Amino acid sequence: MRTETVLKAVARQAGLAESYISAWGEDTPVSEETLARLLAAMGYDVSSDAALEASAARLQPREVLAPVQVIRQGEPVQVELMLGRSARVSDFSWRLLTEQGEVMEGWLQSQLVSDDRAQGGSLRVALPELPLGYHQLEMYRKRRQSPYQMTLIVTPTACFKQPALVQGKKLWGPSVQLYSVRTGHNWGIGDFGDLKQLVSDVAAQGGDFVGLNPIHSLFPANPEGASPYSPSSRRWLNIIYIDVCAVPEFAQCDEALQLVGSDAFQQRLNAARESNWVNYSEVACLKMAVLPMLFSTFKQRHLKAETARGGAFLAFVENGGESLMHQAAFDALHAELKATDEHIWGWPVFPEPYRQFDSAAVQQFIERHPDQVQLYMYLQWLADTQLAEAQQLAEEKGMVMGLYRDLAVGVCDSGAETWADQGALCQDVSVGAPPDILGPLGQNWGLPPFNPQQLRKMAYQPFIDLLQSNMRHCGALRIDHVLGLLRLWWIPKGESAKQGAYMYYPVDDLMAILALESHRHQCTVIGEDLGTVPDEIVEKLATAGIHSYKVFFFETAEDGGYYSPAHYAEQSMSALCTHDMPTLRGFWHCDDLKLGRELGLYPDEAQLKGLFDGRAESKQRILDSVNWHGFLPDNVGRDAMSVPMDQALSESLQLHLAAGASALLSLQLEDWLEMDKPVNIPGTVDEYPNWRRKLSANLEDLFNRPNIQALSKRLTAARAQASQKTE
Repeated sequence: MRTETVLKAVARQAGLAESYISAWGEDTPVSEETLARLLAAMGYDVSSDAALEASAARLQPREVLAPVQVIRQGEPVQVELMLGRSARVSDFSWRLLTEQGEVMEGWLQSQLVSDDRAQGGSLRVALPELPLGYHQLEMYRKRRQSPYQMTLIVTPTACFKQPALVQGKKLWGPSVQLYSVRTGHNWGIGDFGDLKQLVSDVAAQGGDFVGLNPIHSLFPANPEGASPYSPSSRRWLNIIYIDVCAVPEFAQCDEALQLVGSDAFQQRLNAARESNWVNYSEVACLKMAVLPMLFSTFKQRHLKAETARGGAFLAFVENGGESLMHQAAFDALHAELKATDEHIWGWPVFPEPYRQFDSAAVQQFIERHPDQVQLYMYLQWLADTQLAEAQQLAEEKGMVMGLYRDLAVGVCDSGAETWADQGALCQDVSVGAPPDILGPLGQNWGLPPFNPQQLRKMAYQPFIDLLQSNMRHCGALRIDHVLGLLRLWWIPKGESAKQGAYMYYPVDDLMAILALESHRHQCTVIGEDLGTVPDEIVEKLATAGIHSYKVFFFETAEDGGYYSPAHYAEQSMSALCTHDMPTLRGFWHCDDLKLGRELGLYPDEAQLKGLFDGRAESKQRILDSVNWHGFLPDNVGRDAMSVPMDQALSESLQLHLAAGASALLSLQLEDWLEMDKPVNIPGTVDEYPNWRRKLSANLEDLFNRPNIQALSKRLTAARAQASQKTE
């Protein structure tokens, strides 16, 4: 028998909230069934009160020394020992190994210990001041063979910002979906070579960064699984972005040169290049016809000859460790299985013996197919190298930030990261969002979350690894759904988003670690904080030095009017549109609403009419705001019903935002090209070709257009003027 009192008490201890404030402002209870299923997903036995309490004692034990403690620089270094009253202080000694290699040792001294055990508390032990980093503490007790161990993490108080940002410089740059970039030489998809060209072009126009969609590894054997926000792993890269012709082995491989130069191959390349939508299957087929040839050349010329290039690859493999093996083995095995059965979309449908990395069958596969596994390590190395070259070029061109990467909120439940998970992820849970006004059913993203209890037991290492991987080769990192550092909406697997509850995370510890890694990688942090933002995290984000995300269309007052960008928080990135929104032209002409009606997303005609009416009102208020602030040219009308979204109005909106207070300004190349089709329509799967729409012009053409060159100069001037206001 299980009672509500015990269930809710254990849920609270685990971090689950038994109620939440809905989008309508109502205190909404979470059902007992939901709490029980979520606890069961974390490993609790929910069959009875006794079983639940016993499993809680096992999963949340009273530890003598906690596995990890995070300390901000300047705070006293104190650790707690949870001991009985009879334990003697003189029985304890300690040993500290700092990350820098220094060893400190000592016995506990009464003057360095605060003893609150008489009141049911703990011993608090003062230790020497420590440098920033990850340190290992061992606490020894007489007559005990093994020490108690703890990881001490000392962090800065806030995230890193480039000196130019600290001095008040206002930056701008475009944010792009890399796959959408067109050039006259890519293979039907934007690649890291195109990224270098884009970096050079933007730097020449006065921009200081290029923002990217998530470039996490997807599924090479299942290329149609193209959503960058449902990656196979967030620690590795999407190898489809490799610029094949830029790989040194390409020029050395006669077989590859002959194949690519053939009429048949060139015809396929041209067709893929000319298509207005990325044909992922064809692009993957073309690249994987050539890349294994380059790997064979690499093995012969560099691995066997033990050249410096071969040594660089081996060092990359060693640094990648188990995680790289997980990724490479998954991709190799997936390709092998998919070749025999095209319906193998991920590990849940692998033959049973292959459904876990640690299985004997998988280890035998790795032993029998070393070349196939090493091929995917080689491809990760190529991707990493080419990304590094793009960032290096940005630095050479004088960009303040260079590349600005995007960290997705989670991973797909059928990819490499879940396949090789060792307990950090809660795989019987999906994250999403509770019901709200625009989405009365809520959202279920199908992404398993980190288990906060396991994170703590693992001294936050999975989170640290994730940050270290994604802060490589960039000057800024955008964290999708940054509110997830505080809480995530957990949904039992197989249920709708209505049957969810909020799980709270150790937000102070996670933000402190984020600050440490951002300083180590010289990487500014932007937090995507759209939607309902809990009061308890607003100040934390600001104090942690994390830039907020200000989308112009969402920055409205209670009366419906638009806030002036001059009043945005300086520690923010502002934007007109995002990848989940219509383009500027699409918004203005209501193309998103019209398309939604065609796709059946708005079955309620009354609701749809309300959305059209609301859009008309919004457009007029936008026009009024831009006009009042002096950014509307005389040749643009003042009645939104008769004003089209043309070049003049588009530029007015962009310059209005550029003159604002935000330190960072992100713009979309789609809006420069006056495009109307979106890259993604939230809530659709097969109804619309998400994550496939290309830009309407080649980069070579785009940056040679006089109007875009003129706009870039005006944006740079507006940002410079805004910088002077800050000073």
